[in-house]
Amino acid sequence: MNHLPVAPDDHVELRVPASGAYLAVLRATTAGLAARLDFTIDDIEDLRIAVDEACALLLPLATPGARIDCRFDLQPDQFQVAVSVPSATTDPPPRDTFAWIVLTALAGEVDASISDGHVTLTLRKQRNVSTG
Repeated sequence: MNHLPVAPDDHVELRVPASGAYLAVLRATTAGLAARLDFTIDDIEDLRIAVDEACALLLPLATPGARIDCRFDLQPDQFQVAVSVPSATTDPPPRDTFAWIVLTALAGEVDASISDGHVTLTLRKQRNVSTG
């Protein structure tokens, strides 16, 4: 696949209403950006599903009228997305759930944090680079 080079500081930010009706926008953006990094079709699908699952975990925690913020950080060998919602909760999503296991299997590395009234899930997936 032909793609444009990725600069070390390439990132895309997207904000949509915290509603399931807008998750298709986030899935499409995820797939397009992962394709730009030459991820395999399987990895692109895994990332699409992982972002959808992350949003599904965060939507119930979002304050009424909130928006989902997504920051996609692009590296030549890594795709990272941080999905965040404003929330009144003081606890990150639990790591001992089936949803967390699915996220980890799909994205590779998953982290949860709470800061300044926002709950954030960060997903990181390495791209396998074949050596000649």
